[in-house]
Amino acid sequence: MTFIFVKLRRPPTGNIALLLRTRDCFPTLAPRSRWPRGQWHESARLPGRPDLHRGSSVGAVVDVAPELDEVRAAEVIGSFCLATDLAIGLPFEHGLQSTLVAMRLAERMGVDAAAAKQTYYGCLLVWAGCTTDAEISSELFADGALLKYFNPVIFGSPAETLAGIMKALADPDSPPLVRAVRGAARLPGAVRGHQRHIVAMCEVAEMLCERLGMRRDVRDLVRGFTARWYGKGTPRDLGGEQLPIALRILHVATDATFQCLLGGTDHVLRLIRDRSGKAFDPDVVAVLAEGIADIFAFDDSGSVWAEMLAREPGETLMLRGAEVDRALAAMGDFADLVSSYFIGHSAAVAQLAGAAAARLNLAPRDVVSVRRAALVHDLGRVAVATSVWNKPTALTADEWEHVRLHAYHTERVLSRSAALTKLGSIAGTHHERLDGSGYHRGVTAPSLAMPARLLAVADAYRTMIEPRPHRAARSPEGAARVLAEAASAGRIDPDAVAAVLGAAGAAVPRMARPAGLTDREAQVISLVAKGLQTKQVGHRLGISAKTADRHLQNAYAKIGVSTRAAAALFAMQYGLTSWGELPIPDTGQRS
Repeated sequence: MTFIFVKLRRPPTGNIALLLRTRDCFPTLAPRSRWPRGQWHESARLPGRPDLHRGSSVGAVVDVAPELDEVRAAEVIGSFCLATDLAIGLPFEHGLQSTLVAMRLAERMGVDAAAAKQTYYGCLLVWAGCTTDAEISSELFADGALLKYFNPVIFGSPAETLAGIMKALADPDSPPLVRAVRGAARLPGAVRGHQRHIVAMCEVAEMLCERLGMRRDVRDLVRGFTARWYGKGTPRDLGGEQLPIALRILHVATDATFQCLLGGTDHVLRLIRDRSGKAFDPDVVAVLAEGIADIFAFDDSGSVWAEMLAREPGETLMLRGAEVDRALAAMGDFADLVSSYFIGHSAAVAQLAGAAAARLNLAPRDVVSVRRAALVHDLGRVAVATSVWNKPTALTADEWEHVRLHAYHTERVLSRSAALTKLGSIAGTHHERLDGSGYHRGVTAPSLAMPARLLAVADAYRTMIEPRPHRAARSPEGAARVLAEAASAGRIDPDAVAAVLGAAGAAVPRMARPAGLTDREAQVISLVAKGLQTKQVGHRLGISAKTADRHLQNAYAKIGVSTRAAAALFAMQYGLTSWGELPIPDTGQRS
């Protein structure tokens, strides 16, 4: 195996530095001392809340582990772009459409191959730093206020930008005079904070782009997003033809695609012409104005994913081996930035889930799949407002519904990519429970294979041992007891619990099996349900056929059945069938 260590150039300080310096690839193998103490949102709010809605029991069966030794970079980056849409509050695939607008512009302008590549990857990744300082923004601005008031004037004049910030600061529920006074009072601090935020956002975007496999020219393009044609952006006095042509195209394409959402192509033409020679290169504006009908020709009823992939210029960029791990880890870190309570969460869950999978002797490809799914399992949390994650009091029914949907969003973001969709099917189950009490689908044991069960337990354990806005951290011993109780109640897999706790170095409490079965009896029932004869069961478990039969008869008596078919149905109902697919680990419990 290969370890890759990245030396960061002038990294930022604080939570961002803590997050982005933790590791690059193979978190499962990193020494524990290298890991920061992270904080994660509590998934354990759901148990004990029977009043919460339960989803449909219909869901995809998670039983196939993907192999991702080689992945097309555009698929990973395109999925990342979908996540930035959710984080900003834009329509799904908005960023992909913006990229297509940029590429259609680049084609009409006849840019060279290098500039075309810069334009393509830069446009997909331009909002890579959008979760930076999300906590600070949530304290200053109401949910959605920046998107409504500030985003339309990002490329406007300084006066327009200042007015947009002031409108976003105002409390929409207050009288007009109160809004004006409060906005004016908070404006100086907000402007200073906004300037720091822009710098941090660009730095983080550059760092994440590096981990996503981007070359220096693309990283420089993303970092220079705040420069403007007339030299009044950041950095100052850098403008005109000093700006790369790819950046000038990106500016026009990004703003034009957003403005089209607000008022259609007529609105786009009016604004870009007004900003021509100011924020925008007049030549790029002229090309867009001349061909705007064709450049903005999209089928609103279909996905643009396939066209986005087809538009990748030049040789297809691939990510291989450790590069895949590093890119997925970057996506997880992007999600963790939405709150200081989550810093390092995805990486820690991946380390734990991967180590637990190895303890269960899963196939090497399954160990890799569990770890990689864990890296991106909470990607959909960016679709939920930071104010919800940081709320110190009980969530409302509406807020709970948004929280429940974050697992769905994770799965949907990854579903566009053929290479990542199976990872998404594992990642999207991290809040599911064997008895159907989880979310977002509410599936039961037969639909949850061991990778999904391990991820659910690893996420729950790491969540519980860290503080949350509404509670203090649990001790490892306390978290272990909660997991053991949930396993005994049939909500989570006891073997997954034993593996996760063992990987975490925590003591494994005794866990009751369904119907009072011992571990050995549960193993026998599982193998019999798979069609093995008593002699074969004994061979698999390293015991005599007579002993295997005794365990089987004891199990039949406890379950209250007398036939193999009934035992098989019981095994499926209570999630025991995974034993037939895995080597039998020694749990250390007496049978």
